[in-house]
Amino acid sequence: MSHPPLVTVLVLSYNGKHLLSDCLRSYLENSYPSFYLVLIDNGSTDGTKEYVESNFPQVKVLRTETNLKYSGGFNFGLKYAFDERNADYVLITNNDVVADNNLISALVETAGKNKEAGFVMGKVYYHEKPDTFQTTGKKYDPVLWNGGHIGQGEKDTGQYDQIAERAWCDDIFWLIKREVYEKTGGYDTEFAFQGEDFDWQIRAKQLGYKIMYTPHAKLWHKESMTIGKSSPFKAYYDARNPLIIHMKYRSADEFRRYFHIRFRQLMSSSFKQMIRLRLRHVWASLSGMGSAIKWGIRYKKLTWRHFV
Repeated sequence: MSHPPLVTVLVLSYNGKHLLSDCLRSYLENSYPSFYLVLIDNGSTDGTKEYVESNFPQVKVLRTETNLKYSGGFNFGLKYAFDERNADYVLITNNDVVADNNLISALVETAGKNKEAGFVMGKVYYHEKPDTFQTTGKKYDPVLWNGGHIGQGEKDTGQYDQIAERAWCDDIFWLIKREVYEKTGGYDTEFAFQGEDFDWQIRAKQLGYKIMYTPHAKLWHKESMTIGKSSPFKAYYDARNPLIIHMKYRSADEFRRYFHIRFRQLMSSSFKQMIRLRLRHVWASLSGMGSAIKWGIRYKKLTWRHFV
């Protein structure tokens, strides 16, 4: 009798001790018979490691002495899961979530039935509105490339109850095959926060892998509890990283069309923030755009043809 694939569940946390009880309990209660749960303490100073070891002895704690940021922290866990624990799949998940007890089983079943699946995700609901979608994947957009969330703000009435391929998705939670990690190397740490999942999906899709969605994997998300939903920190990376991704992978003509739209969006957003006297947000957005342009010049990914 064959054994079910081994899954490592990776939860990344930076000073998020207050979020961990709901998250860890929900994963420990999952019905899947072959998984282990790992908490990556990403340089926390709030006693996360001691709290987990005391209250959740079933959970393996990996601690980094410094904050490796989002992509670096998860890469640390991915290496451990695939290289040391020989996992077949890794489930990457946020710490501000509550998972349905059938989540892991549903993801593995869909991955097993779709050999080209590189990533598998499912339904993400708002924690505060448990019947309302945050996302069920993302659309393709010819200019923006990474389009909007499918189903965002809609109540679940069964309208997304079919297993399907998605153009893109968010990495609030997703299951990753070993071979995808081996061929791509995980996250690109150039994208410390924001856009790291988009970049990884692009590289995987270039190798022929697909992004699959299953309605049978459900999760409730408390949303941006670590970096803040509308913080200057988030505004900086929201402005910076998508620009770099478009420089890396798209033609000068495609970048130019994207940049014109994105520039207008950022200027409009900055004007609204100025009216509200939220000058730190304005400075963060403009600094993020400036950082992206400097990156393009440094790595010779940006020329005059990208603008005219």
